[in-house]
Amino acid sequence: MRHVGTIARRELASLFVSPVAYVVLTLFSVLAGFFFLSSVLSFSEAVSRLQQMIGFDPRFAEQLARANLNDDVIFPFLGAMSIVLLFLVPGITMGLFASETANGTDELLLTSPLTIWEIVLGKFLAAAGFLLLLVGLVALFPGILFVYGDPEVQKTLAGLLGLLLVGLTYVAIGCFASSVTSSQVIAFVLSFVMLLLLWMLSFLADLGAAGGPVGQSGLSSFLRWLSSSEHFEQLVKGLVDTSDLAYFGALIGTFLLLTKAAVESVRWR
Repeated sequence: MRHVGTIARRELASLFVSPVAYVVLTLFSVLAGFFFLSSVLSFSEAVSRLQQMIGFDPRFAEQLARANLNDDVIFPFLGAMSIVLLFLVPGITMGLFASETANGTDELLLTSPLTIWEIVLGKFLAAAGFLLLLVGLVALFPGILFVYGDPEVQKTLAGLLGLLLVGLTYVAIGCFASSVTSSQVIAFVLSFVMLLLLWMLSFLADLGAAGGPVGQSGLSSFLRWLSSSEHFEQLVKGLVDTSDLAYFGALIGTFLLLTKAAVESVRWR
């Protein structure tokens, strides 16, 4: 495994050679600023409205007391950024393996002294490093709130951990999608579709529960557990549970294993 770091550095450097990395960083920064500003303005407007209503009905004081930066600003902001990652991560991972196959360099890579695991983990860590940069950009915005407000530190860190874990899961799925095709466009579409389905499973579970038979069969509970959005929301709420951490770890490990199998199958074609 001594070559993993070398491969990761090479792949990460290659991301910044192409315009993809700069386009993703620029778009992500603009969207992060937009969603953060929207959350802050919505919170400020809601607080002002509640302060005005207290004069007419003292019961609104209870709602004002419940208003806080974590639930009303950071929670929706991180939720929006997790959806943005759903669109952007496939763009980061689509060329990790597909470009090697398209350029014919995959055979050279596989016949080198490198092991399959070194190749897979090196490319995964390169995309994970880029993801860490994106999460770092997101963390700057809640950091502003600590200068002018008093959000909960542990709850904020749990939310950022959730964003990082769901992003790493997206990266692992994107690596798998890139390993099964030589077309970067197909890799992008396949990755996006899988991520979208994984995210929407909780909505399908809610529809099934509302319909009756699906909910009664227990399938809706299973779909809700399988949904990445369900586990992500628990972390953003500040509930760091080992079951949620195990869920993301299992998904990442599973798709890395599938990626290894897909890359290794090239030798048998």
